[in-house]
Amino acid sequence: MTVTLEVSDGVGTIRLDRPPMNALDVATQDRLRELAEEASRRDDVRAVVLYGGEKVFAAGADIKEMQAMDHAAMVLRSKALQDSFTAVARIPKPVVAAVTGYALGGGCELALCADFRIAGDNAKLGQPEILLGLIPGAGGTQRLARLVGPAKAKDLIFTGRHVRADEALTMGLVDRVVPAAEVYEQAHAWAAQLAKGPALALRAAKEAVDAGLETDIDTGLTIERTWFAGLFATEDRERGMRSFVEEGPGKAKFL
Repeated sequence: MTVTLEVSDGVGTIRLDRPPMNALDVATQDRLRELAEEASRRDDVRAVVLYGGEKVFAAGADIKEMQAMDHAAMVLRSKALQDSFTAVARIPKPVVAAVTGYALGGGCELALCADFRIAGDNAKLGQPEILLGLIPGAGGTQRLARLVGPAKAKDLIFTGRHVRADEALTMGLVDRVVPAAEVYEQAHAWAAQLAKGPALALRAAKEAVDAGLETDIDTGLTIERTWFAGLFATEDRERGMRSFVEEGPGKAKFL
């Protein structure tokens, strides 16, 4: 399998495993979508880590496979490509990308689908599609601009340059830089901590933020208000408030 899902301590690790560079061919894209949808459904998965291994996250698309496609073939394929990444972005649970080595092209776009990105000090990220006479096609022009702003996104997309972990941190492309050997451990720890939290409230928070970014402030506030009120019907809300009143803040244990 080019992509696998392993679960421990409430954390599902979606692992890319297509040596040597985890190139994202069609089969890998489709498998990624399948496992993202499985992680979304499974009750034993309460948070997700995206991981490519110790040496590389994903160096991008399979260029030889893409070279064989003409316009008509890519018209048919491009929607499925985007759908695979969108399935990851829409996992209704906290998702962290554990980035080591190269995260280029589709690899960078996959990292953009996460809620949080922990990069190794050996990481290099970028959108080099322009060097192939192309633009990003798996969400890069949209998710990158929303994350780091249009000017920084255009810099990376127009030039195709790679940025090292320290620059990626400065521009907001990654959220934490750690020694490369600690990337997965720290990503799993982040996810495991959130896996113990209230699942419905975490889902609501993620959907409210993500949906709100796509609309005007008044609509966003309506989305927030709807989720906020709805959570008053949940056991997690009862458990959290009862624990606060009886034991003080931060001691609630959620099922």
